[in-house]
Amino acid sequence: MIFGFRTTSLDDPKLKQLYSGFEKWSEVAGSQTAAILDVFPVLRSLPDWLLPLHRYAKQLHKKEEALYMGHWLNAKQGIKDGTAKPCFCVDLLRAQDQERFSDKLAAYTSGSLLEAGSDTTSSTLVGFIQAMILHPEVVKIAQEELDRVCGSRFPTLDDEEKLPYIRACVKESMRWMPTAILGAPHAAIQDDEYMGYKIPKGAGVMLNVWAIHMDSERHPDPRRFNPSRYSDNLQTAQESATNADASKRDQYVFGAGRRLCQGMHIAERSLFLAISRLLWAFDFEKAQDVNGQDIVPDAGNLTEGLLVLPKPYAAKISPRDAMKAQQVRVEWEKMAELLDQDLQWKTLPDGLVWKKYEESNSV
Repeated sequence: MIFGFRTTSLDDPKLKQLYSGFEKWSEVAGSQTAAILDVFPVLRSLPDWLLPLHRYAKQLHKKEEALYMGHWLNAKQGIKDGTAKPCFCVDLLRAQDQERFSDKLAAYTSGSLLEAGSDTTSSTLVGFIQAMILHPEVVKIAQEELDRVCGSRFPTLDDEEKLPYIRACVKESMRWMPTAILGAPHAAIQDDEYMGYKIPKGAGVMLNVWAIHMDSERHPDPRRFNPSRYSDNLQTAQESATNADASKRDQYVFGAGRRLCQGMHIAERSLFLAISRLLWAFDFEKAQDVNGQDIVPDAGNLTEGLLVLPKPYAAKISPRDAMKAQQVRVEWEKMAELLDQDLQWKTLPDGLVWKKYEESNSV
């Protein structure tokens, strides 16, 4: 979607480099040294020999820049050669030709999208599956709605308006397991004051997403996965995120303010398709130990870092029936027919709509 090619294996060196970078940056951001530098910003000007974390971060940045620049230049060359598939970089190149920004800016514009979308959606789904194991009553209601609306066929985006409970499951998944529990760091653009606290220009500002999502006044019984809390909320992710009334926002995983997540609509649709199809096709139950006792996942046993998700847990996932299992295989085969011998797209799947770049006069 971003660079016009598929990653066909988890052993791909560039994919491994990407995820290794995530892990190392997360360690840097969560270190005691980083916390001290946040509290005392003046220390950031210390030389590298007194601040080894700074030197290490520069090395990480150099590797990250090389990865993003390589992806961008390969996509750029493919576009010029006429071999590239429709992707975000096609329009980014048009924008670069028009507005004359650097390859480095283009590389980080596209690379940041790759970084933001690589494991956030999958981490949310790991949390969602755990929630389904812990809350079988939700599975029952959701499957009844899917069977009534979709019957024997796969759910599609065209079903979204007819599946309000599934939409509520998407919203509740993002609230119940927000992958970015502290959002992305921001900075005050001018001196400000909040409830008597002085906030100087340039001060770091964090959005405590976890605390907001677990606020029992906003969300009664917050650790219960309860999609019904959104039964009257028909807002899309974008409508919710831009709602001037903060009390009407369903969740804050996409951030707040001027720098909202630009891919929220993609994440929302991806989660809708994944959640609706998982529930349509599969049952989710607790696994059992050697003594036949249920293994109950611990919803509080989470990974640490900038992005969090449940630590590995046992689960029993099985097709609801033979017909649905066969339908999953059929849909898989349909997608496989769109791939060439290198497992790259020879024909793009239906539904991939690319918005053309349009010059803007806005600042």
